[in-house]
Amino acid sequence: MDVDLVVPMKHPRDGKSRLRGAVEADRHPGLVLALAADTLAAVVSSAHVRRVVLVAADPSAVAELGELGVEIVAEPPEKTLNAAFRHGEALLKAADPGAVVGALQADLPALRAGDLTAALAEADGRRAFVADRQGTGTTLLLAAPGLPLDPRFGPGSARRHAESGAAALTGALPTLRSDVDTPDDLAHTLALGVGKHTAARLGEPSPAPY
Repeated sequence: MDVDLVVPMKHPRDGKSRLRGAVEADRHPGLVLALAADTLAAVVSSAHVRRVVLVAADPSAVAELGELGVEIVAEPPEKTLNAAFRHGEALLKAADPGAVVGALQADLPALRAGDLTAALAEADGRRAFVADRQGTGTTLLLAAPGLPLDPRFGPGSARRHAESGAAALTGALPTLRSDVDTPDDLAHTLALGVGKHTAARLGEPSPAPY
């Protein structure tokens, strides 16, 4: 099954507030960009991803991410996470109403394309989601072909997505479940092996392949 993905992103200076302190304050925006770059690099390396729309609070602030082969658009007037996902979904479905659309977080620096492929295979055309490693948040939500994504991100999103009828994927998917909100999360992804952009920002010697 192939998928078109929507990835939202705040301005790098505003994103990942709970991660502040992991690096010096002036390096924080660069780290946020690096997390997103590694996420997107893994995504576009997958043979099962057709299009990626990055919905950005400030497209000019993340323009360099366009070099990875993603489409960057401005967020809609309603500046919420779920509105950003719905906006990207509408753009993708305007081109292909029958598309499988997915909502992916931008902070998965250890992501491997193989875990994304495994999630798509397990979903098998169902509306489904991947909970984060804590089991409370959502890193990926998939729509059924041609049907609404119905994103319900925010605190406790795993429960809300399950209550809305989405199937919880049960595969291990360690790199797809490992988003970065806190310094502890960052340490966890470093142990898994982050991509080259995050590795360079943090002085890690051996970036992981996508």
